[in-house]
Amino acid sequence: MAKTKELSKDTRKKIVDLRQAGKNESTIGKQVGVNKSTVGATVRKWKTYKTIDNLPRSGAPRKISSRGVKMIMRTVNRNPRTTQRDLMNDLQRAGTKVKKATISNTRRREGLQSCKDWENILWSDETKIELFGKNPTRRFWRKKNAELHPKNTKPTVKHGGGNIRLWGCFSAKGTGRLTRVKGRMNGAMYHEILSQNLLPSVRALKMERGWVFQHDNDPKHAARATKEWLHKKHFKVLEWPSQSPDLNPIENLWRELKVRVAQQQPQNITALEEICRRNGPKYQLQCANLVKTCRKRLTSVINKGYVTKY
Repeated sequence: MAKTKELSKDTRKKIVDLRQAGKNESTIGKQVGVNKSTVGATVRKWKTYKTIDNLPRSGAPRKISSRGVKMIMRTVNRNPRTTQRDLMNDLQRAGTKVKKATISNTRRREGLQSCKDWENILWSDETKIELFGKNPTRRFWRKKNAELHPKNTKPTVKHGGGNIRLWGCFSAKGTGRLTRVKGRMNGAMYHEILSQNLLPSVRALKMERGWVFQHDNDPKHAARATKEWLHKKHFKVLEWPSQSPDLNPIENLWRELKVRVAQQQPQNITALEEICRRNGPKYQLQCANLVKTCRKRLTSVINKGYVTKY
């Protein structure tokens, strides 16, 4: 449909003058060369606003109809964890194609705030724990000239004595499974770790429906086989920016575990692994507190631009 040409200010003034002189809309339309409906609209605006000038416009027309807005509200009220992608797909099936920004603007205009349900996220990562690594400074009592006694020295082994790599996960309700990574981890091994430990951890932690899985953008995590498996299982994955600062709260748990390992001084790899497994499930209260800090972590990095401290 062609756009209607806007009336000049002189034409609008002439319409109003003729109407004030007692002419009807049909006569005025014929005299100035416009439709009767145009005459009526001009006269109504003048009666309402007492002006023939153009009024301020409200901006571009909204891309989502009132019916589409009602559909969005019904969907969100029924399932508050509905994603913007889900809403886009719903609107597209109904015949309206929009971008994520349009969905965001509509939800914000309707008073809906997007909030992260941090307590329903399963956080995961890997770490390496040295057998005789850099342990915290420890003090002890000894007699003079007894510094070389075996009880007063820290055991050392060439090349650090070895290490183990661990994969673990946790939520606000506690820690999930802790498993040792044997050999060099690749995409296939990571896929196998998830298939054996992810769902059992979710069930053990009694996570709510709609839980979200978090892992970073390590190449092993981003392998095609892993992505396809997660998609096939319909697992939701938390978007994680590339080369992001250490925002994952699981780093605090890894640090605490390494401190406890250092305090118990394992003498071999077997003892090291046993201490890790024994201490892994002891952080339930700390897990809940760490999850509560997620918003603060994000705000600190956004506002100040530095890496979070463990």
